Amino acid sequence: MPRFRRLLRWALFAFAGLALLGATALGALYYVISDQLPDVSTLREVEMQEPLYVHAADGRLMAVFGEGRRYPVEIDEVPARLRQAFLAIEDARFYEHGGVDYKGVARAVWLLATTDGKRVPGGSTITQQVARQFFLSSEYSYRRKLAEMLLAVRMERELGKDEILALYLNKSFFGNRAYGVAAAAEFYYGKKLGELDLDEMASLAGIPKFPSSGNPISNPERARVRRDYILERMAELGYISAAEAAVAAAVPMHAAPHEPPVEVPAPYVAEMVRQEMIARFGPEAVTRGYRVTTTIDPVLQAAADKAMRDGLHTYDHRHGWHGVERELDLPAGADDAALAKALSGSVVQADLLPAVVASTAADGSAQVVLADASRVTLAAGASRWAGKSPAALLKRGNVVRVRAGEEPGQYLLDQVPRGQGALVSLDANDGAMRALVGGYSFSGNKFNRATQARRQPGSSFKPFVYAAAFEKGFNPASIMLDAPVVFRDRRGNTWSPQNDGGGFRGPMRLREALVQSRNLVSVRMLDTIGVEFARNYITQFGFEPAELPPNLSMSLGTASLTPLSVARGYAVFANGGSRVDPWFIDEIRDRDNQVLFKENPARACRTCATVGGRAVAGASQVVDGFNFGALPATRPTRPAAGAADSGNAGEDAAAEQVPAADAKLAPRAIDERTAYQLVSMMRDVVRRGTGAAARVLGRDDVGGKTGSTNDHRDAWFSGFGGPLATTVWIGRDDFRSLGYREYGGRAALPVWIDFMRVALEDKPIAANEPPAGMVKVYVDNTGHISTDGSGLAEYVKVEDLDRMHSSLDFLGPEQLDDEAAFDIF
Repeated sequence: MPRFRRLLRWALFAFAGLALLGATALGALYYVISDQLPDVSTLREVEMQEPLYVHAADGRLMAVFGEGRRYPVEIDEVPARLRQAFLAIEDARFYEHGGVDYKGVARAVWLLATTDGKRVPGGSTITQQVARQFFLSSEYSYRRKLAEMLLAVRMERELGKDEILALYLNKSFFGNRAYGVAAAAEFYYGKKLGELDLDEMASLAGIPKFPSSGNPISNPERARVRRDYILERMAELGYISAAEAAVAAAVPMHAAPHEPPVEVPAPYVAEMVRQEMIARFGPEAVTRGYRVTTTIDPVLQAAADKAMRDGLHTYDHRHGWHGVERELDLPAGADDAALAKALSGSVVQADLLPAVVASTAADGSAQVVLADASRVTLAAGASRWAGKSPAALLKRGNVVRVRAGEEPGQYLLDQVPRGQGALVSLDANDGAMRALVGGYSFSGNKFNRATQARRQPGSSFKPFVYAAAFEKGFNPASIMLDAPVVFRDRRGNTWSPQNDGGGFRGPMRLREALVQSRNLVSVRMLDTIGVEFARNYITQFGFEPAELPPNLSMSLGTASLTPLSVARGYAVFANGGSRVDPWFIDEIRDRDNQVLFKENPARACRTCATVGGRAVAGASQVVDGFNFGALPATRPTRPAAGAADSGNAGEDAAAEQVPAADAKLAPRAIDERTAYQLVSMMRDVVRRGTGAAARVLGRDDVGGKTGSTNDHRDAWFSGFGGPLATTVWIGRDDFRSLGYREYGGRAALPVWIDFMRVALEDKPIAANEPPAGMVKVYVDNTGHISTDGSGLAEYVKVEDLDRMHSSLDFLGPEQLDDEAAFDIF
């Protein structure tokens, strides 16, 4: 017995020693870990990652950017039963424990001791999961587990239960880039939290455990089993009745991807916003929940997209069928699902769907399978534009494009256009971008031709050269010779510019030369005023000097310019001579809806002058004939800025509203009188020149200029109407020719017309009243002036009158001899 007692005593001593040693080790570990734990109070101010939202001018959603979807919600926005679903599967005793559920810990320890598993379920409360999500890694170790438990206890002391639960619901990953329960509800079911049914709530609660492999889209059967278990647990815990659980369990799994509801498709603009936001705020711009409101008008943007796609299809159909996209070697017994799988990698472009041909029929029709494995029929007339039936064009295994027809269930054969295009429409008064299209399809090619493509504008550049000439004393009635001319440089190289289509018309007025787009008149005029003067002057429209050729070819539009820069230049004409800067971000708000940025653009003001640093309105005065009245004998001082007409022709400019004291005035680029003259001439281009097709719009304020380049590589139309300045470019990315006679008036102008038809609906007619400092004269066919009404009426600048004595004033340069001809091109 004494021996047994001694052994028992030693055993007790050994156990106490081990316990003391263990307690000491645990205490040391606690203090080591405790000192390294983060401050849980920071959770009160934690910022969840949220995507970048881009909206149109009216607030409708244009795009969402960010790697994850997340819409943080307050706990009272989460339905009670949805909260109970998460508690039932994750932590039924959440509102009872102090951060660590010791019953769960004991159960986990027992399982570790009695099983071979290295990882066992249970033991982690919702609080511990939040601690792990925010502060710890997913490493599985006892040290990390102890840190997790310590953090959980601290969190329970610092935060309320509802605050912790809200952090869990907003932070958890639900698969498919959905973070937080609100984003998960939208993605899987397309619903707000308050709209979820019981079965959907249980399904969402089961996702965080297996977000990638067990969500209801990737593995619906596994998700169903977990959903039904959660419903059983909710019934056991008294959250719902057994009958409710049974009804919900009987609902088939029906989750499907639901992307954010983009209401205004404008991907090229949205990408511009994303890049600008990153430039301003860094990479975190797409994770901090910024909300950007743009200047884009949804109606105009939709019109621009449709006009561009229709125009490119019309152009493409003129040049016929150019073949299938690719050919597949299909097994004889392949079903529709196998055919659809073969379309992998073919994205939808605009409204064109990829399809693979399954069979053709003797009646000319063809059966094709779409990417969703549905089979549709292309009737014999589905490719009428190509001049042949689908059966004559296609064979089994061809990958082609189809689009829905106007009739229900009708599909038509089509093709992705080889041509590309860009459209930019600006508010001429302040430069606000109202619509932009950078190509046929953003999904097919993300290159933004409106802002990145540098192409030659051809004759659409001529108005800028004419404006420079008018600064030198030319006017619409000036006579210039349309006749052959040869230039030779000092190395003996010669240049003989030609009119499009050949032919020469002799002496002609500049108004007619622009209306008829006579190249030789432009060349002679530029040679007369000097290339350097013209380059310096034209930079006032916003072009960079390096963009403008330092030779006479500039008169024919050989500069490499973007459609956006050309539209900006035309806005100068439309607004009366002021240079406005294009802009597309109107407002930026943070996640708390606080305004971080609000644009205050510089605006054009036709009659504004600056007095004492403040914008005031000045009066416009027009004097007929030679009765100068109160007009100054010398050229009037240029106003500080220009603005749009009131829209009521003939209304006295002095009645215009005086700008506010804090108004930002756009700098004056050209004389308002020059702008008036060019607007008048470009309206004539539409009335009776190369842009005559635009007369279909039935508006007197529409004007512009066509443009084409050598071998028809580029087709342009730039112009204005109402408050807008709009440019359209059509071309090919590989710089190949668009084809025979694909001029600006044929390829680009129809797109411009279709867009402006919508854009100008119900808009008042913009006036073009002569500003102060102009005189109305009559010019006969020889260029002589009079005031008795014989000849054509023109408004000219007062100081230009003394230069209008002879019709021979501006016939252009004489042919230079070899010694004098150098450095001219």
